[in-house]
Amino acid sequence: MALRFALVIEPAASDDPRPSFADSFRVIDPSAPALSVGELSTQRGDGIFESIGVVDGHVQETQAHLERLAHSARICDLPGPNLEQWRQAIGVAARHAPATGEGVIKLILSRGVEHGPAPTAWVTVAPAPDNSAAREHGIRVVTLDRGYGIDTPAQAPWLLLGAKTLSYAVNMAAIREAKRRGADDAIFVTSDGFVLEAPTASLILRIGGRFVTPAPHGGILHGTTQLSLFAHLEEQGHETRYEVVPTGALREADAAWLVSSVRLAAPITAIDGVEMPVDAELTASFNRYLLSARD
Repeated sequence: MALRFALVIEPAASDDPRPSFADSFRVIDPSAPALSVGELSTQRGDGIFESIGVVDGHVQETQAHLERLAHSARICDLPGPNLEQWRQAIGVAARHAPATGEGVIKLILSRGVEHGPAPTAWVTVAPAPDNSAAREHGIRVVTLDRGYGIDTPAQAPWLLLGAKTLSYAVNMAAIREAKRRGADDAIFVTSDGFVLEAPTASLILRIGGRFVTPAPHGGILHGTTQLSLFAHLEEQGHETRYEVVPTGALREADAAWLVSSVRLAAPITAIDGVEMPVDAELTASFNRYLLSARD
């Protein structure tokens, strides 16, 4: 995705009450060098981010993304972001998103430069990739061991499981491994037999008429798209549940989706080579809703 716009933010204290943060923004050339060689986001992946979908110029689920940014900052011991400052930065960025079609706004908060300015922050805007094939025709997935047990995050909070960090090397390696196995994506599972999430998406299963997602503990990032879709399903009278999901439950599902802010709802057509039923009509309704969602 070629960047269309980039904005550097001088992070304000989380309790800064000023009504306008315009003087804390600096527009930069998105194709030009901008970061110090001492920047810890690039040296160590020491930072957090959010990717926000934009449809026909309208930003989606801003508040949920800002709350998750703040949540990730707490887990990572980063200074709490001033959410009003970031909201105003998103508003500036949105004016440079595609007026028609889909785009993505990315928020990045880094620990900064070692022995230098800290933290550092910026916002970028780019057109979104074409996800129509995944939404309409579905994706094949494989399960991959995440390498820890369901209770590991509680025992070892310093692993930062459950934060949306810039350290995405493992996530990208998992997707490459899925492709080596002839699939499109992966679902992480714990070493002791429980379902987690996908490398860049949340999992939703339909089991016995209820919609289930793995409970947001055990190192699971609470998905903004999953939250929005569950609220939509509840308004329609459907039952939604957060559960500790054993891997065997994947075989019990009569439909399954990976959902995320940019790809939206992609139906799963096979898990570990076993074909899955697809509810094309329901999937289409999910994506109609998600494409129409607003703040």
